[in-house]
This record gives sequence, structure tokens and C-alpha cells, in this order.
Amino acid sequence: MWKKVCAVAIPVIIALGILAGMLISVREDISTAISSVIPSWPLLAAAAAAICICAWFLRGLRYKLILKRLDTDVSVPFSTACIYVSQTANIIVPARLGDFVRMFILKHEKGTPYTAGFTSFAAERVYDIIIIAVLGLISLPFLIPLIPPEYSWFSYLIYGVLIAGFAGIAFLIIIRNAQTKNKILAKVLEIFAQFRTVSSSPLSFITLTISSAVIWLLDIIICYLVALMFGCSVNFLLVLLAVVIGNLIKAVPITPGGIGTYELALAVILGIGGIPAASATLIAVIDHLIKNLVTIFGGIISLIVFGEWSLALMKRLFKEGKSSVNTESDTEIHDR
Repeated sequence: MWKKVCAVAIPVIIALGILAGMLISVREDISTAISSVIPSWPLLAAAAAAICICAWFLRGLRYKLILKRLDTDVSVPFSTACIYVSQTANIIVPARLGDFVRMFILKHEKGTPYTAGFTSFAAERVYDIIIIAVLGLISLPFLIPLIPPEYSWFSYLIYGVLIAGFAGIAFLIIIRNAQTKNKILAKVLEIFAQFRTVSSSPLSFITLTISSAVIWLLDIIICYLVALMFGCSVNFLLVLLAVVIGNLIKAVPITPGGIGTYELALAVILGIGGIPAASATLIAVIDHLIKNLVTIFGGIISLIVFGEWSLALMKRLFKEGKSSVNTESDTEIHDR
């Protein structure tokens, strides 16, 4: 019991602690930052939310293409709803366990094998991480003069992600003909084969790459609009790098939904670019808040559409954590 409570409570406490520490450190300048907000901020906030919604449906389209490569044909609203539900779970549940919800939704609604369900969201994550790192790499030559030597680890982080990504691609190519009689290893090889299938044709690779780049550019534009709300004259490439580093750090499941770690990384990068600490902090918090609110709103609607069984699955996930992410629990919910 206490292990389950701690597994949820500790990451939440860390997230709240980071956010509280950030706000406390700039408390004396927050009023000045708020007073700099331009009169047209509601329009910018509405535009940011609208772009965020569009980005979600573009994510849904990309996920539909991934699923189609894995022999599961779904509509864009369905694929978008799958992502909404899993990401809503990720905001609350630690260690990105919400991603596994997609496996059960696909199995329940479309009969998709668990291995294909796992591959679908894992492939999406791989595209996200690699494209984010590529965008960061593009921005580095223009921003290196702004980055003090003590922050050079940002560039090493981007290089490391790209090296790991290309090493993974090379590994998948090398083992494409591997075979085994071990059942567990056979399942692993099946997942690797499905990974190759997702991007095996030039058209699918190009489509998934371009759509991923557009998705993340929209994500960056949202943050840029939030910065404009505070009257900041900010370099778009600086915002790009900030969002890149924020999401690369967010990918490490320290806190639910990367809350706290994302804001901290974003604020640090914006601060390096000359934005006052209080404004950088508020930009980071509001940027993530808009994105999370849109996610939660979409997740609630999606759960209603999927019906009671999905609500039961979410309740079990929140209540029991990782122990609910297994075939047995899925069968129980399906039987209800």
C-alpha cells in the first residue's frame, strides 16, 4: 500500500517542489513581470490554445499512419482520442505508464495485438525525440554565441540523443534477419520488426518525419506566443532551443507529465537569452499549463467517447499504478 502511495506521491512532490522553488526565487519580480503583459494577451492565449488543439489532431493523423503500417486502420478522431487519454494519464501517473493505456484501447476497440500497440506508441516517441533533437541541432549554430560555457551540456545532450537514435536505427537494420526459439526474445524481435515496418517505405518515412517536424514547430510557436504575451522581444530560435531542451529533459520520467522539470529547463534557456528570470519562469509555467489544460480537456472528452470501460481502466491505473498495466486487468475490464 505504502509503496503504491509513494510511487505516486514522491514524483508529484518533486514536481510541486520544483515549481514552488522557481516561483519563490523570483517572487520579488513577479509583479513587474505581470505588469509587462500586453493588453492583447487574451488573443495570444486563445491562439496558443487553438494551435495546441490543431497540433493534437496532427498528432492523431501521424498516429493513424503509424497504426496503418501496423495493419490497424483507424480514423483520425479515434487515434487522436487514444493519444489524449494516454497523455492525460501521463500528467497524473508517474513513469509514463499512461502510454500503456493505448495498448488496451487498441486491443479492446480494434483487436490490435499488444506487441503492435506497444510498437505504435514507442515508434511515435522515437520520432518525437529524434526530430526534437534535430531541430535543436539546427538552432545551435545560431545560438552558440549566447550560451555561456557552463551551459555547453545542452549541446552535448542534443548530440547524445542523436547518436543514440542513429545507433538504434543501425541496430534495427543489423538484426533484421535474426531468429530465435526463445518465446520472450521472439516477442522482442517481433517488436523490432514492427519498428522497421513503420518506416520501411520511403513515403512513410518522409511523411512521419515531416509531420513530426510540423508538430514540434507548432509546439514551439505556442511557447513563442506566450513569450509575446509578456512583451518580450525574443529570438524564435531561442524559444526553439528552450522547448527542445525542455522536452528532452521531460522525456526522462522523473515527474508526472514532466511537470516541473520542463518548466525549469525552459526558464533556464530563456534566461540565458536575456529574458528576465521572473518573465522566463511565468512563460514556462503558462506555456506548459496551456498545453496540459488542452490535453486534460481532450482526455476527458475522449474517455466519455470510449465509454465506461475506459474510465474503469483509468481508475485502476491511477489507483494501482504499474500493477494495473497487465493483460489480466485488461481482461477484467473487458469482461465488465
